[in-house]
Amino acid sequence: MKFGVVRFPGSCDEVDALMACRRFADAEILWHGDRDLAGVDAVVIPGGFSYGDYLRVGAIARFSPVMEAVKAHVLAGGPVLGICNGFQVLCEAGLLPGALLPNAGLRFLCRQVDVEVVNSDTPFTRACAAGDTLSIPVKHTTGRYYAPEETLREMDAHGQIILRYATGCNPNGSLADVAGVVNRDGNVMGLMPHPEHAVDPLTGSADGSCIFQSLMDHVEEGPARLAEARA
Repeated sequence: MKFGVVRFPGSCDEVDALMACRRFADAEILWHGDRDLAGVDAVVIPGGFSYGDYLRVGAIARFSPVMEAVKAHVLAGGPVLGICNGFQVLCEAGLLPGALLPNAGLRFLCRQVDVEVVNSDTPFTRACAAGDTLSIPVKHTTGRYYAPEETLREMDAHGQIILRYATGCNPNGSLADVAGVVNRDGNVMGLMPHPEHAVDPLTGSADGSCIFQSLMDHVEEGPARLAEARA
């Protein structure tokens, strides 16, 4: 199993994401100007300030050549994880519903927060149990999740809201305390907290490990599921 971590001009967490992925499987950096995903099984779009956050966060990165390959990967059923700026990029690319707006406090924030696992039946949360609380850091200026009320209701009904900030822990004013979502097909996830910064107990929490463990388990069981379906 191999992870591919996309590097844009302005990415600043791709090395941390790469190191986190390598705790669980092979991983390599994917350059934003390439149209080839180098045969990776799962794509991670990391945090940072892609293209300097010019125009709007994630708005320019969506047009980079690598995103053509990412979209093809998604259409083929491949998993994609977007963290912070990666979440913003995936929303701008139309691969996830909703948008990320400036924090309610209009200031950059960096703190440890608790998030609750709402749906554990996804490729990204299967190593967790519904109701689990994860301690993961956030660091962003534009992390307030927004979607029209009707869209939020539909997402909730289809299990697309998979992480919520725990009661009293919403740092940015996200609607419905949304911290992480998936697309309708369940193979694209975006979240504002940074699980790659919470994979080692020495940092104070290893709770982010479950995201990467879940992805690895999902990919490695893929051939077995396919064989079972064909039997």
